[in-house]
Amino acid sequence: MNKYSFQRPEMEMPLQSSHYNPSRETLGRYSEYSLHSSYKIRAGDAASTNSVACTTRIPYATLIAALLCCTGIGIFCCTMYRGVTLSALVLDQVFHLYIGWLETVKTVLVLIAAGMGAITLMIIFVGFLATGATRRRVYKAWRNRVGGRISCAVFMGIIYVLQFFWIFVFGLLIVSTFILTIFWKMCVSTQVQDNHQCIDLTQFIFLFPQSTRVEYLKICEVREIKFFCRDFVEKSEFMFMMATFGVILILISLVHYLMCLSANYAHIRDHEKFEELQELQLLQDTDFATSKERF
Repeated sequence: MNKYSFQRPEMEMPLQSSHYNPSRETLGRYSEYSLHSSYKIRAGDAASTNSVACTTRIPYATLIAALLCCTGIGIFCCTMYRGVTLSALVLDQVFHLYIGWLETVKTVLVLIAAGMGAITLMIIFVGFLATGATRRRVYKAWRNRVGGRISCAVFMGIIYVLQFFWIFVFGLLIVSTFILTIFWKMCVSTQVQDNHQCIDLTQFIFLFPQSTRVEYLKICEVREIKFFCRDFVEKSEFMFMMATFGVILILISLVHYLMCLSANYAHIRDHEKFEELQELQLLQDTDFATSKERF
């Protein structure tokens, strides 16, 4: 063995002890380990790093919007289904009318709930793909990034259309609740409660079909008054109020969806620049470490 042979102390030290360790470690925390094959995390920090990595893959904002949307849809569909059923009963028992399309409304309510649920699941799926380390794995290729941006743009367009639709539904519910409130004021008036006068709805004839007979719009029998006021107006007013509250939750969730999709679109679009910045930082750290070992 040559007595003059020697090894520099800094060459025996691991890479983590290098002068350039902080920037390398900072880069490694927020990038894929495949980019840094020589960079290893200490065994003691493995469990905490894995738990942090799992939590960063969850799209919390999208999940909050989905919770609001599902709550609003549940309230709206349940209360409106009950309200439509009560409306069909009072039209048949008090006004002697049968409106067939009310049964179709029940089917439409079920379809609305199913459609909004499907859209919510798809947006949650897009949110998971565009969050954290999952985004870095899925959207590495150029085609994948284009597909992700197109999907976000399509869902943003769908949400815009749904926003106008639910604003229209909100307006209808406000008008319906206002009319039911007027009916309830007529039911609890002194003329009806104390003087036992008829409830005259002839001024609201424009709300009924043209085939409605005028004499049916005057409710005079005690049984019909009780059925109209207690069983229909009182319960329907509460149902329509709850449905209005559900639509408000839906509108808030749709605005939240737009913000989440816009953020996901920006993250996917800027992912390529972020990857290039990571590679540039890695090359700079590697060049600095190599030059120090050489001299």
